[in-house]
Amino acid sequence: MGHGHAHGGGHGHSHGGGIPAGSAAGRNKGRLAWALALTLTYMAAEVVGGLLTGSLALLADAAHMVTDAGGLALSLLAIHYAAKAPSPGKSFGYMRFEILAALANAVVLLGVTAYILYEAYRRFFEPTEILGWPMMLVAFVGLGVNLASMRLLAGGSSESLNVKGAYFEVFSDMLGSVGVIAAALVVMATGWRWVDPLVGAGIGLFIVPRTWRLLSEALHILLEGTPLGVDLAALRTEIEAMPGVRRAYDLHAWTLTSGFDAMSGHVVMDDVAAGPDLIRAVRRLVKERHGIEHVTVQVEDEALSAEAARLPV
Repeated sequence: MGHGHAHGGGHGHSHGGGIPAGSAAGRNKGRLAWALALTLTYMAAEVVGGLLTGSLALLADAAHMVTDAGGLALSLLAIHYAAKAPSPGKSFGYMRFEILAALANAVVLLGVTAYILYEAYRRFFEPTEILGWPMMLVAFVGLGVNLASMRLLAGGSSESLNVKGAYFEVFSDMLGSVGVIAAALVVMATGWRWVDPLVGAGIGLFIVPRTWRLLSEALHILLEGTPLGVDLAALRTEIEAMPGVRRAYDLHAWTLTSGFDAMSGHVVMDDVAAGPDLIRAVRRLVKERHGIEHVTVQVEDEALSAEAARLPV
């Protein structure tokens, strides 16, 4: 499959059977759609409930529901775009859309959390009237909705960054609903209104570490970071140990979207004629040991390698 190039180097290129249809997230489209429908329905109820009962804990939970719905909608959009065919202008198609969606999701969540904390601070000093029973009822319904969504998303969260993001949000919502129920019970039993903003702030803070992780994972991919679990130094040593190989250089591995990694590199050989066999061997090694399907290897001799070194970058 290597194409001969005019400048004398041989390229070998493997697509692993093309880009996987819609990547890992594609398999979870139906689940995401159901979770989104559930979330949107309950979110509306929670916003109304929060305004009627005067509960910040409910509104904080509703704010999470908003970001939840946003996250799920972004995930669905991302899957739709990731499945779109590549064009000459976008040779990888829209695979990165999922990562951009995860990034936007994380940024929005952090903004919402900041607002909730500010509101909790304000209410802590000026407690507002809270209706305990209605607050509790709304929270119980929310708990049911969140548990149903978690069941839907649990399967896909290990495969796709976006489904993982959605799952964590639904999970934190579920804990949020438990917090609201607890706050409602305390307010009803003791009349301490400040418990409500306290729980609201807790719900807001709880999600920060997870959101931060999602943000850093998305940024790592956008910065073409080496995929987790891929050791480039070890890979280089493995390639250089192959017969007829003088050295390997300019090795790169990166993630295009969740579940789809790519790798490229240059290998200097004693005998370039043995290149196709080496390309096959490298591909097999990278796939079996490092799980990377999309591999591009350039085979060259010392003269071509020296020429490449002289070329301006």
